[in-house]
Amino acid sequence: MNNHNFEELRIWQRSKDMAVNIVKEMSSDRYHSLKDQVQRSAVSVPSNIAEGAERTSNREFSRFLDISLGSNGELRTQLIIGKESGLWEESMVDPWIKETKELSAMIRGFSKSLNL
Repeated sequence: MNNHNFEELRIWQRSKDMAVNIVKEMSSDRYHSLKDQVQRSAVSVPSNIAEGAERTSNREFSRFLDISLGSNGELRTQLIIGKESGLWEESMVDPWIKETKELSAMIRGFSKSLNL
């Protein structure tokens, strides 16, 4: 039985904070299509953690953690593309890229702890 309060999960807190920072930082960005995709991916990470935590079984929770990992990888890819194409400065996106790597490890570890 799944009994997790997602708001207390460190993986949710960190991914939510990252999403808030990305939405704020990119709110005035002129590269509309990539910015929108980055923001959607960033919001998807904590949203899937929360949705999984609200499910009734650890198996379902694990499935949503996998989806969250996918969104996190998508986000990292988009940030790298934006940086390498010169749209965004390294100083802006490198901390987020680092955070996505750390979040991936945290999400994987948490998923393993569900004992499926």
